[in-house]
Amino acid sequence: MPKPFDVIVLGLGAMGSAAAYALAQRGVRVLGLEQFDIAHDRGSSHGRSRVIRKAYFEDPRYVPLLHRAYDMWRELEQASGVELMRLNGCLNIGPADHACILGARHSVEQHGLAYEVLDAPEIHRRWPGLRPDDDDIGLYESEGGFLIPERAVKLHVDLARAAGAVIHTGEAVRRWIASSGGVSVQTDDGRYVGGQLMITAGAWLANVAAEFHLPLRVERQVQTWFEPKVEDVFTAQHMPVFIHFLADRAYYGIPMTKNEGMKVARHHGGRITTADAINREVTEEDEVDVRSYLANHLPDANGKLLAAQVCMYTNTPDDHFIIDRHPNHANVLIAGGFSGHGFKFSPVVGQALADLAIDGRTDLPIGLFSIHRLTA
Repeated sequence: MPKPFDVIVLGLGAMGSAAAYALAQRGVRVLGLEQFDIAHDRGSSHGRSRVIRKAYFEDPRYVPLLHRAYDMWRELEQASGVELMRLNGCLNIGPADHACILGARHSVEQHGLAYEVLDAPEIHRRWPGLRPDDDDIGLYESEGGFLIPERAVKLHVDLARAAGAVIHTGEAVRRWIASSGGVSVQTDDGRYVGGQLMITAGAWLANVAAEFHLPLRVERQVQTWFEPKVEDVFTAQHMPVFIHFLADRAYYGIPMTKNEGMKVARHHGGRITTADAINREVTEEDEVDVRSYLANHLPDANGKLLAAQVCMYTNTPDDHFIIDRHPNHANVLIAGGFSGHGFKFSPVVGQALADLAIDGRTDLPIGLFSIHRLTA
């Protein structure tokens, strides 16, 4: 029988790839299992760009983790010579009394972050492509921007391999068993044994850890890229990333890089589905929804549709993450339920998981992400 692995990582998207690298970097014998290819387009870690920001409207308790994540992204760039993060600013737009605007303001004030508050005319003056509503304000942070997700996942896997990790792709896990003596994982191609199992299965988490019925909802999301009618104002050099909170929905935008178009998408509000049953075809209804937003708020970006992709959010009831041990198996770790705002944290999530696997604890503030809040 082959020598057991120290840790088997199930799923090599944003979090699993980062965890595999963090483990291998610390000398752990790692096996990473991915049912598709690395940086595939069937989960939640694709789409050319992801927002990164510190004015965190979701909860100010995320900000210390963001400080560490920013440092880790820069460390990865310096170690690899690969650009992963571009900070061209992030603008939160919406009514001054909107819960998300208030939340962003709470985070920056509590943590002493630099920010500006702008009225609607000033937003349009500084970024002519944006047409906020008359009663909107903007909360702008210069340290916001975007990440390049496929490049980041590939880099984490390449670095994990270089540090000694064994990576298997195109290999779906059919079942796993944990006991005090270790873990066993059965795939289509074989059986593997190890000391610990790390489940980072994204939208497939509910299937892989079905025995304790996590209250997760998989939400279909559509990302779209448009060719602006006036290109100059929509480039990353001239426009920030933005999130616009309307009365009943929110949209975000990431400006043009190279010839990829202006990315605009709805944030939440997609159909509830499953990872296996999701409709991966972009529909006319999907396009109409985004174009209605463009017509009102980014009319000069409302040009030809260049590309569109479907991805998934895996939501918890409170939209906070899960990073914890399995309630019934001390040698099984679970990270999931990232609720549409997790990618930016992937290096620090990988570090937290590696700490838990190797040291049994972490100094990172992850108490908010206890699994027991969802299973009690």
